[in-house]
Amino acid sequence: MNFENGFEQGDEFNSWDKAEQKAIKAFELYEEGQMDDALCAMNEALDINPDNDRWHFNKALTLDAMERFEEAIDEYKLTLNFNGDDIETLNCLAVDYTRTGQYDLALDVFSRIEQMNPEFEPSYCNRIITYTEMGNHEMAEQMFYLAQQINDACPLCFYNIGNSFFIQGNYKKAAWCWQRTAAIEPNHPQINYHVAQAYWNLGDKDKARNFFLLELRKNPGDNDVVFDFGLFLLSCGDIAGASEKFRRILEVDPQNAAAVFYIGEIELNAGRRIQAIECYQKAIKLEPSMAGPRFRLAQSFLECGEKDKAFSLLSAELELEIHRPEVLEAMGVMMMDLGHLDHATHCFLRVSEMEPVNAINYYYLGKVLAARGEMHDAQQFLDYALELEPKNYELIKNILLVYLAADNPQCVLDTIDALNMKGSMLSRLNIIKMTAHYRAWLKKVGNKKRLLCG
Repeated sequence: MNFENGFEQGDEFNSWDKAEQKAIKAFELYEEGQMDDALCAMNEALDINPDNDRWHFNKALTLDAMERFEEAIDEYKLTLNFNGDDIETLNCLAVDYTRTGQYDLALDVFSRIEQMNPEFEPSYCNRIITYTEMGNHEMAEQMFYLAQQINDACPLCFYNIGNSFFIQGNYKKAAWCWQRTAAIEPNHPQINYHVAQAYWNLGDKDKARNFFLLELRKNPGDNDVVFDFGLFLLSCGDIAGASEKFRRILEVDPQNAAAVFYIGEIELNAGRRIQAIECYQKAIKLEPSMAGPRFRLAQSFLECGEKDKAFSLLSAELELEIHRPEVLEAMGVMMMDLGHLDHATHCFLRVSEMEPVNAINYYYLGKVLAARGEMHDAQQFLDYALELEPKNYELIKNILLVYLAADNPQCVLDTIDALNMKGSMLSRLNIIKMTAHYRAWLKKVGNKKRLLCG
């Protein structure tokens, strides 16, 4: 008997058994939500047996749970090296391609699944997400109807197409789809919260409030829902209710910068300026990249005449991701007041990208360009503002005043003629019109004197 060979076989058997135990332990840890330990155990199992396709698949699922999608993709590919026709693995790979913005690759894999098994409903359901993220909502809806032919009670399909409708601004359809998800799968994560958001955007505040409360009854510790409910209450004018929600968040999470910021907003609106400033300063310390607090502090310093501090804060704010056009517009106006015309122009141009039909913003853009002496470009933006709102008296008056300030009285007269105003609107502009006529006359007299002198 060859004892040496016998011991080797025994060691190999023990090694494989140990790997299996590691893999089982990894699964248990995964089920308990201990992802770091689960990944460590799975790696140990794969170190012993790297050719087990199921273990590579389970490792990929663990990486997905940790939102390490690029690494998960590599593991799904390894799994497919052992079993290239496994539809479940292909589906997970396509989902991760979508998560990482590799939409063409995702669609290729989904199409491959469809060719292998046209009745595999997840390949249509998940493509709703892919096409939605691509902005191709027509194809997203087509995938929804294809999925419905296979399974008309898939809660995820209704949820996914609801997201597509919400992005398109079709809040009524989004609410209906999400309510279908809730009916099919009552425990779907945050589903009533999504319905609340849809009704909030529809302006149906009673239904929005009811769905917020329904979500919070099911999961009172969900800070995302509590926070948005606070914003909702703030929009409804329920200041006390909003304050209670933000303070509740801070009891659990005192480092929550967004909650601190909105407490500052409440303090500011209540006239407690010092307390508001303290909140804004604290929010910056907690989250330096947060947009909003510096803007509010800049407003406060500008009101106190501390222009250098205001400009420094506004400049720092412009380095951040600002998604609210009204804030950028206000910053542009402040920059104009501070005499920083280049920064003001930058603000208004960013607003025009976000809101291409905002007449007031084009007025500001024209005004700042006129102040910079770029009258040709200024006039184009001012004309466009008038095209968008030709009946807005305040806008017309302010544009005419820009032309007067730029010493261009003829442009004032041409604009009044082009608008063909009559009645009370024209009579209210008579002083500006008379001033323009007078300045135009002075220019002609001045030109004649120069000719005579010449």
